[in-house]
Amino acid sequence: MTEKLLQFIWQFRHFDLSHLQTEDGEPVQILHPGSLNKNQGPDFLNARIQTKGTTWAGNIELHVLSSQWKLHKHDDDPNYKNIILHVVWQHDADLNLPFPTLVLGGRVTLLFLKKYEQLMLEEGFIPCEKHIAQVPEIILISRLDSMLAERLQQRSVRILASLAQNKAHWEEVFWQTLCRSLGTKVNESAFEAIADSLPISLLAKHKHNLIQIEALLMGQAGLLSTDVQDDYKNMLYKEYQFLNKKYALKYIELPVHFLRMRPANFPTIRLAQLAVLVYESQKLFSKILEAGNLQQVQQLFSITANDYWHYHYRFAEETPYKEKKLGRQMVDGILINTVIPILYAYGQYHQNDKIKEKAIAWMQQLPTEKNSITTGFKNLGLRCAKASESQAYLQLKNEYCNHKRCLQCSIGNAILKME
Repeated sequence: MTEKLLQFIWQFRHFDLSHLQTEDGEPVQILHPGSLNKNQGPDFLNARIQTKGTTWAGNIELHVLSSQWKLHKHDDDPNYKNIILHVVWQHDADLNLPFPTLVLGGRVTLLFLKKYEQLMLEEGFIPCEKHIAQVPEIILISRLDSMLAERLQQRSVRILASLAQNKAHWEEVFWQTLCRSLGTKVNESAFEAIADSLPISLLAKHKHNLIQIEALLMGQAGLLSTDVQDDYKNMLYKEYQFLNKKYALKYIELPVHFLRMRPANFPTIRLAQLAVLVYESQKLFSKILEAGNLQQVQQLFSITANDYWHYHYRFAEETPYKEKKLGRQMVDGILINTVIPILYAYGQYHQNDKIKEKAIAWMQQLPTEKNSITTGFKNLGLRCAKASESQAYLQLKNEYCNHKRCLQCSIGNAILKME
């Protein structure tokens, strides 16, 4: 037995309520179990019980063992002055407390306890993988909706923290987040550092010169030098030397990596595409805010690196012609991981529900992401056709299933309540 499980049992009354008696032998009736307290203090607030012919209103504290009351030093804590009932799983000590003690051990079915134990011992993809097919669809849909909202809310917290650091400059926050997204997992930190060293306001001064924008990005990534015979690279290097001195740019200590990735994701290609994006789309986030539909936003990211990169993936290494256009899958990833979270955060910041609803609607229009987590849920027979669902599954798996937080999950609750 754990205290979390005991809280769950009490909150949802998963125990035999008939003929309840305190340890003193007095009949007790639970009129209201109270509200679970997620902050400091008693486990349940504003409960109501009836015993000795009197109705009592106040708080309830739960422990696996009675002796834990003293162990946790609740006697000296003013937060525990309004306790009306001490609920325990096992009564192992007489404490002479000024309120009654109720023991729940022996009042919970073995089936319930066995089902919970099975969830905790399961080592498969998710704890409830053997039971989730039995959960009503309405519960699954509701859970996914709440997981999507929770994921967007979590991202909003980080975005709004970045907004505060950037003095409420939304374009700057968008630029930094966009760069991180284009860096992919391998180079996300380095790309974010590059964006931080090159404010969008600085790049805007060179908005009519693609070569200078690309030189700044490649130079800050540490990709420029004169150690090879490549006219294009040497041209960028000369531009960067001048601009670096002009702006006294800070050195980026994080290197960019080429290993373990497809050539289309090489940092050279992504930075070249970023340069074109800056060159072609000024005040990009403002344009996204004004967009009436998702297709207009997708069009903003329909960009292609300059001609040199059609024959190269790295400087001075010529390859057969291949147009280096930002692919649809990458654009969808940018929309899912950058555009929509920032749009949602913007709506929250300005208390504009319509903008938040637009962000969610766009997420529902995008195709699902393909990764090991979405594949895992599909293998369990669950639908995953939209980005809103794949994002919800990522939140569910990473924040709940991996930590076996079944008691805080409506799917886990439904399984535990099944007969």
